[in-house]
Amino acid sequence: MFASGVGFDVRDSATVAVFLIVYLGMFLGGLPRLRLDRTGVAVLGAIAMIAVNGWTVSEAASAIDLPTLVLLFAFMLVSAQMRLGGFYTAVTRAVGAWPLPPVALMGALLGVVAALSAVFSNDVVCLAVTPVIVRIAWRRGWDPVPWLVGVACASNIGSAATLIGNPQNMLIGSVMGVPFGAYLRAALPPVLLALLGLWGLLAWRLRAHRHPAVEPAAVAAADNGPALDRWQAAKGLFVAGTLLVVFLFTDWPREVAALVAAGVLLLSRRLHSSQVMGQVDWPLLLLFAGLFIVNHGFEGTGLSARVVALLAAQGITLADPVVLALASVTLSNLVSNVPAVMLLLPHLGDHAQAVTLALASTYAGNLLLVGSIANLIVADLAGRDGIVIDWRRHAAIGLPATALSLVAWWGWHWATAVPGS
Repeated sequence: MFASGVGFDVRDSATVAVFLIVYLGMFLGGLPRLRLDRTGVAVLGAIAMIAVNGWTVSEAASAIDLPTLVLLFAFMLVSAQMRLGGFYTAVTRAVGAWPLPPVALMGALLGVVAALSAVFSNDVVCLAVTPVIVRIAWRRGWDPVPWLVGVACASNIGSAATLIGNPQNMLIGSVMGVPFGAYLRAALPPVLLALLGLWGLLAWRLRAHRHPAVEPAAVAAADNGPALDRWQAAKGLFVAGTLLVVFLFTDWPREVAALVAAGVLLLSRRLHSSQVMGQVDWPLLLLFAGLFIVNHGFEGTGLSARVVALLAAQGITLADPVVLALASVTLSNLVSNVPAVMLLLPHLGDHAQAVTLALASTYAGNLLLVGSIANLIVADLAGRDGIVIDWRRHAAIGLPATALSLVAWWGWHWATAVPGS
């Protein structure tokens, strides 16, 4: 059986050692001298936890929050449908063709990317739209870097608006049992304020720093995105829209509804199931499973509860929204937002704290280039077109964007707080 947390013996010491090694791997992105990424570290950590604690496979499996994994898997399939149907690239191309001045076009693109990221996977959205954004900037003679960093930041901010926008929000919603509609009502206003702040920041940069891009010889090349398949895109939009209605107006389990929707999308005469399944981020699912087991083992030692109690005795408590937000941002940039959320979730007590954790951990992804997968996807795809987005170029926008997002959250929280609460 799982450790009870009473006392601190050799097994507990070994459990803590495994936990620390795994989170060192989360911080470094792997382990020195070993060809392991974060997923490999998490899987090996889970295996070590099983061995150290003497669990059976069934006992280890009980530590995994299966509804979260099912919901994540299902939405990966829904998002794959939209990408393979060419919807993301078609929408971005259409908006990019509007005869707007730079500041207005920037606002339109940020809004589109944020809206798509709130419903579909923000990582997949960035994967699809980045080549299109590059060519929009090139063809107009603009420096593509602020446009690309802005898109990455908007995708992260937009994904915070719903409980299906990113993996950590799915985890928070599933574990804390947060109603979809209640979360949307609480999160949407500060997200819109954060997007407005990002747009203002980028508008200032576009006007104050005019650096015309050197147009490459291949500027007229296509962005190689999939052609729009109107039937597949319409099918995906209908299913996604139906899911949103189910989430908002029924109490059906979200993971079951999403799984049924994914099954409907797999029934296709045009897209082979292997194409759709090939878009699933299997390493991310394994990362989740591994970290669930590792964190459960650590919780069993009782050490995290003792640390939280010690801090509370000093007046530092996660019930304070500022403390929770700062802890979320700090941990998310140390070990990535999903592991950070897993560490903090067991110590939350209400839905208001869940909203704070979801917003702060997602906003934290904009602070550093390595803060979110979306940032790295944009930088990698830009590099293939000869555009360098290093940590300095990203931080010039990402750091103030994160600060503005957190200020917007705190301003909204302060303005809507119930006196005496």
